[in-house]
Amino acid sequence: MSLAPNLAPVSPLLGTWRGEGSGYYPTIDDFSYTEEVTFTDVGKPFLLYVQRTWGPDGSPMHTETGYLRVVGPGAVEFVLSQPTGQAELAEGTLTAEGDTLVIELEARVLNTATAKHVENTRRTYRLAGDTLTTAFDMAAVGQEMTRHLDSRMRRA
Repeated sequence: MSLAPNLAPVSPLLGTWRGEGSGYYPTIDDFSYTEEVTFTDVGKPFLLYVQRTWGPDGSPMHTETGYLRVVGPGAVEFVLSQPTGQAELAEGTLTAEGDTLVIELEARVLNTATAKHVENTRRTYRLAGDTLTTAFDMAAVGQEMTRHLDSRMRRA
């Protein structure tokens, strides 16, 4: 199976990444976690994305799944679903220079009736060499847009 031509710019993301992260938000206590992210080619013009996190004691914390689409030169879309009752519809940019790839996304969020209300989110994925770093900001539960998560992963 060959990679769809539009996915060439994001091909360095393919595989599984694992590392440590930190979380914070004005309404909760700070915490640490282990994160694993997998980008998979499924033979279509998008990458399948699966993310999972665990607490320091190994207990599961969060998971999400979605699809990363390269929709034009330097343009990406990311559709994400979370078991907490949110769906993110993200659009943004993709830049590549040397061995560094940066994806920056802004999302509007749809919430189920029972979910904590998330207004919008901002995600950054930065791949430099063999290190993938992520940053996740959100405006939720009455708070302005602020940093919630940071992680640093290496190819597993």
